[in-house]
Amino acid sequence: MPLPPAPTKRAALLSPDAHDAPARSSHGRSGRRSSDRRTEDAGSNGTRPLELFDRHAAEAGGAVEAPVAPKAKAPAPAVPEAPPVRREARVSAPAAAPQSQPRAKRSKSNGPAKLFVLDTNVLLHDPMCLFRFEEHDIFLPMIVLEELDGHKKGTTEVARNGRQTSRTLDALAAAQGADIGKGLKLDTTGHREAGGKLFFQTAPLDYTLPTSLPQGKADNQILGVVQALRDLYATDAPGRAKQEVVLVSKDINMRVKARALGLAADDYQNDKTLEDGDLLYSGSLALPADFWTRQSKTVESWQSGSSTFYRISGPIVPNLYINQFVYFEAPGEPSMYARVTEIRDKTAVLKTLKDYGSVKNAVWGVNTRNREQNFAMNLLMDPDVDFVTLTGTAGTGKTLMALASGLTQVLDDRRYTEIIMTRATVSVGEDIGFLPGTEEEKMGPWMGALDDNLEFLAKGDSGGAGEWGRAATNELIRSKIKIKSMNFMRGRTFLNKYVIIDEAQNLTPKQMKTLVTRAGPGTKIICMGNLAQIDTPYLTEGSSGLTFAVDKFKGWPHSGHITLARGERSRLADFASEVL
Repeated sequence: MPLPPAPTKRAALLSPDAHDAPARSSHGRSGRRSSDRRTEDAGSNGTRPLELFDRHAAEAGGAVEAPVAPKAKAPAPAVPEAPPVRREARVSAPAAAPQSQPRAKRSKSNGPAKLFVLDTNVLLHDPMCLFRFEEHDIFLPMIVLEELDGHKKGTTEVARNGRQTSRTLDALAAAQGADIGKGLKLDTTGHREAGGKLFFQTAPLDYTLPTSLPQGKADNQILGVVQALRDLYATDAPGRAKQEVVLVSKDINMRVKARALGLAADDYQNDKTLEDGDLLYSGSLALPADFWTRQSKTVESWQSGSSTFYRISGPIVPNLYINQFVYFEAPGEPSMYARVTEIRDKTAVLKTLKDYGSVKNAVWGVNTRNREQNFAMNLLMDPDVDFVTLTGTAGTGKTLMALASGLTQVLDDRRYTEIIMTRATVSVGEDIGFLPGTEEEKMGPWMGALDDNLEFLAKGDSGGAGEWGRAATNELIRSKIKIKSMNFMRGRTFLNKYVIIDEAQNLTPKQMKTLVTRAGPGTKIICMGNLAQIDTPYLTEGSSGLTFAVDKFKGWPHSGHITLARGERSRLADFASEVL
């Protein structure tokens, strides 16, 4: 057997204990040379050797022998062939470990870690909420687990979330080395962004609530647990640091009662895309009055077909998104309406729009009446834009424009095979009970907007064809429109379809993901809704699936969004929208 290679100069820095540790076998000289190069690279950068250590080993005390001990269990050859250079990177690194805690890198807040007590509705709302609290700890009262067990039956979204939460808790409790008494580490199942621990109520807690609160109610028991934990963690104790205890609940009344008792309470904020609905991306931007004056020396322009292109630069470029509309309107100067088609480094390319307000560019007999409608029609008629979101108040023309462009591209251009229309079936008032008939017949009462707009479109298209012509037109249009329920969308794939999702503001982000991912090759999806008319419980403007889609898709080259500002239904509807 050949003798091991002579130690290098870097190996002289090893501690005596490291010389006795078994080395990892190496296959051939090429492997040894590559390991030498890796070690030299690691030594040139002082922070890289820290990455070789397991985070839990560093937290256990950062001893030199901690990384080496696990290797001693593995079988090793009697004569080590690998040079001890690779071992040096593993042994010398722990000396710097106490200076830089890995958990501090992951923390986004500067204050101490808090203890969040979760209400049942938070777990049923977002089953992944356990991993959304960064470095903070989580506490689950026993009554929460009891309520969670009562919601696991059924096929509703709440029941599915309850079952997923139960599976997550079981996986955390079954992880290797898990100790419920000391808390379960939340990063043991692969969610490295969660740096805290999960605690269960394993012993009765002593608390006293006002006699006006019924003791048997679940919400009041949770408030009692929060009160007991606040008193328990108010001061430092052996093996336990002082922590602020906060109740997290989606129930507004629950938070009000907690604050009335002097307890800290907060809403679950992770599901909110935006804090304020006014911050939502509008899809259009007004150019400043001195725009052309600033761009006079650097702007480039060229003609391609019927469109004019402008390449601009300056401080406005970082604020632009792909497929965002820009417009210039100033008294005494020609107006310009364009769309951003390219952003590269510090320059952007603008492309002028097609004017669908002109009679010669009418879409299925429909002309746009304002600036935002023209922006929307340019997106709806563009075959390169696969996903369009339209928001606006009642009467802004969302459904009419989507149907008109869909009929034109299905019947005239043959770009899509048919129109599929669906919507969230959330009633405004009391439910009228079960509806008879097939799937389309059950969806009929929910599609009043479709019937109203089809009546207008058919009347305008048939012209003077008479009663028979109008009937034939209606039959043709109806044959190309399919009405589907959202309840049966799971597992479907739409090929070359024009999909309209109406009342999308009532969808959750998870439901929105389910619908948009149904798109196959050649499919275009249009999501429409009014964020001021949300009827789904626990949904707000900031947490709606429509808001989620608008924010996540902005800037993607194959999507576009427009907020329609002005209603065109009637003067009565416009005035009612403003004053009522």
